Amino acid sequence: FAFFTVIYVLILLGNTLIVFTITYDQGLHTPMYFFLSNLSFIDVCHSSVVMPKMLADFLVERKTISFGECIAQMFFLHLFACTEIFLLTIMAYDRYAAICNPMRYDTIMSHRFCLKLAAAMWLGGLVHSVALTALTLNLPYCGPNAIDNFFCDVPLVLKLACADTYVFEVLIVSNSGLISVVCFVVLVVSYAVILISLRNHFSEGRRKALSTCAAHLTVVTLFLGHCIFIYLRPAKSLAADKVVSVFFTAVTPLLNPIIYTLRNEDMLQALRKL
Repeated sequence: FAFFTVIYVLILLGNTLIVFTITYDQGLHTPMYFFLSNLSFIDVCHSSVVMPKMLADFLVERKTISFGECIAQMFFLHLFACTEIFLLTIMAYDRYAAICNPMRYDTIMSHRFCLKLAAAMWLGGLVHSVALTALTLNLPYCGPNAIDNFFCDVPLVLKLACADTYVFEVLIVSNSGLISVVCFVVLVVSYAVILISLRNHFSEGRRKALSTCAAHLTVVTLFLGHCIFIYLRPAKSLAADKVVSVFFTAVTPLLNPIIYTLRNEDMLQALRKL
């Protein structure tokens, strides 16, 4: 309880500090930092869906959750997780535009276009979450009621249904699994293009760009690795599920502010001024 309480407090403080710093510092009012503030906001929301309930469960012997709370947790978990996947993909496109088309960057990533991208990612996450939650609610539940994890997720709830869930599992794989894989492929391809284009840059510019890309790839690998591992296979429990889930809900939101601030000179200067 004490260990994860410290992690949760650090997640809240670190990500809230990033949002506040970017809002406060006029020099950070650029597309890159606009999306970074969105990422920090989503990380706060994402971890808050799971960690308060997890911390409360550490203090009681019998850990329970009502059906309504379970569905709500599942809905918001997928809303924020899917929105973050789309956001990471948008951030890769932003870096591609900045590095490969520097002279046209301000035109490509205009304020209006950034707002449209932000609205699209939230709408995409909402549609995804509503679809999965609706599928889960349509199943009958009459037997087992124990979930082998510390939060409710679609594959875990499907196992409790008193019906054949093969079709639903296929839909989950084709929805969550494919979204994760497609976004991961797009991210890898975009960074491959960026790395090829960096060969023509001066050493200082190359170092700074590589630092930003390395930080982004670290976050992407940790986050999308979990999604691919969980949703691109049938709904069954594995011993590694809980370990991977801890990285998904606690470690990645904690690492985001560390990765993006300690490796970013602009953010460090803004934090010093603040």
